[in-house]
Amino acid sequence: MTQTTQTHSTPPDRRPGAHQPRSPEFRAAADALRGLRQDLFQNAFAYRPLPPREPDGFLIRRLKGRKREYATWRWHAVVVALGALAALVVSVDERSNGTGLLCAAFVLVPVLLTLVRPAGAFWLSLLSSSLVGAMGTVYGGMWPWLPGSFIAHLTVMVVVAVRTRPRTAAWMWLVTAAYGFLAETVFTDSHPTDVEPMLVFSAFALLAVSVWHIRRQAEREVTAQQTVTEHERSRRTLLEERTTIARELHDVVAHHMSVVAIQAEAAPYRVENPPPELEKAFATIRENAVAALTELRRVLGVVRAEDYEAPDAPQPMLADLDGLLSNVREAGLGVDKTVTGAIRELPPGVELSAYRIVQEALSNTLRHAPGAEAKVEVSYVLGGLGLRIVNGPPPRPSLVKPSPGAGHGITGMRERVSMLGGEMTAGATEAGGYEVAVFLPVQATGESGA
Repeated sequence: MTQTTQTHSTPPDRRPGAHQPRSPEFRAAADALRGLRQDLFQNAFAYRPLPPREPDGFLIRRLKGRKREYATWRWHAVVVALGALAALVVSVDERSNGTGLLCAAFVLVPVLLTLVRPAGAFWLSLLSSSLVGAMGTVYGGMWPWLPGSFIAHLTVMVVVAVRTRPRTAAWMWLVTAAYGFLAETVFTDSHPTDVEPMLVFSAFALLAVSVWHIRRQAEREVTAQQTVTEHERSRRTLLEERTTIARELHDVVAHHMSVVAIQAEAAPYRVENPPPELEKAFATIRENAVAALTELRRVLGVVRAEDYEAPDAPQPMLADLDGLLSNVREAGLGVDKTVTGAIRELPPGVELSAYRIVQEALSNTLRHAPGAEAKVEVSYVLGGLGLRIVNGPPPRPSLVKPSPGAGHGITGMRERVSMLGGEMTAGATEAGGYEVAVFLPVQATGESGA
């Protein structure tokens, strides 16, 4: 007869030494204990002095000299004052039995310790509360907090909560509650207790501090987000202005490349019996010009927006400034133009940029100083072109509304000036207006081959 042996295999999750998955409750309890250890036990007596406050605030900014310097220590003075108040109260209660000074020292030291070692001050406050309470209950006092200890411990918890974070405030309240209920259980028959008032007052105080912490954190996050948003907005504005400049300069450069291609194609026919080398050179010039023109169109296609439409009219030049000024005068802005120096033809890119700078400066005047007078000065100097656009203050500043613009004007002007290697200054004038001064260098014809 054959005996059959049955083998019972242990499930994989129940084998000795196998990893057992932790329940959510266990993980939550482990995280809570880890937080308690980090907040109140780990480096509890580490040296962390409370730094002086910044001299901000409406009243603080009005102080001068030493008074303003002393005001930076105002929170230290508040903590010391509360500690002194607690010491005074407990010394009055204990004066009859001769332990007043000792009890005053016991309640004052934890309050002062919050300025340099906050977590350790909380544990020392519990210890001093027990010592002072034990001395006071001998003569029928409250347990476990005498009035002075009550003020001191409440002050310690609030200061520590302010200096740490909301989670630490919750742990301090729970530890205080556990300490209070233990003390109430041990001495409930012989002494009146003040555990409930302590828990109620501390709960409201710590809740207020936690709300303050959460609000400050939200404000910091909003400020950081606004900073990032402003940076991205500035970067997008810069890219938009560069794209606009590229579109406008495309027409100017494309025109010149087309002229080069046409002249290179027609040049051999203007010479009788041109040598083959000359015909080949002009053919190469034309091919290169056509290739460059094709690449320009491809580049424009990359930077063109979806809603971009090529302009029907040629790009404006300095000769078109009179038409621009006429349109501005019709919009209600009084503007005068002054031209100095010998008027000469400048490179198309310089003239286009100069026109756009004047246009944007006058647009800013219409937007920010409606009704003001403006002056446009164009100076043809040796080595370049100077521009100066200045406007006076608005006649009635109270009626000027904030501009809905995105601040592209100054950015666009600076980009154009930087592209041409020029210089630009912009700022308010002493009279209350605004001035834009630009110099655009122009290389002399004789220097082009240098």
